[in-house]
Amino acid sequence: MVERIPMSQEGYARLRQELDRLQKKERPAVIEAIEVARGHGDLKENAEYHAAKERQGHIEGRIMELKDKLGRAEVIDCSAVDCSRVVFGTVVSLVDLDTDDEIRYQLLGPLEADVSKGSISVLSPIGRAMIGKSVGDEITVKTPGGVRQLEVMEIKPPEQA
Repeated sequence: MVERIPMSQEGYARLRQELDRLQKKERPAVIEAIEVARGHGDLKENAEYHAAKERQGHIEGRIMELKDKLGRAEVIDCSAVDCSRVVFGTVVSLVDLDTDDEIRYQLLGPLEADVSKGSISVLSPIGRAMIGKSVGDEITVKTPGGVRQLEVMEIKPPEQA
């Protein structure tokens, strides 16, 4: 069975744009670079040719990877999420009960998660522990940094975040 990848509409659109750019711009450019390098003679000692072929391999590999991810994507409309509980797409404010630090995350798919931008994967330990929780619920989660005690303070849709 194919493993589906949860993804927001924005995340899907970003991957789709990257695929289009690779197929319509990068691929033709590297093919042209290979042809130009071929015209320079002996391919065994032609660094320009070898570099272009290597670049072509990277582009083709990324195109295959993107096609696979887009084919397995389960696109979820984050603008229509129910904020009575933590679900995919919601922005959750938490307080660390041990340090009193406040943290805020948007729950997104593993391909979109970027802690530096305030999003975590629904498949991460904290993401999994938060799913289905309501405001006021306490969460005990085992993370690579140790056990954390968190409390859900607020749940918002992404637009109001």
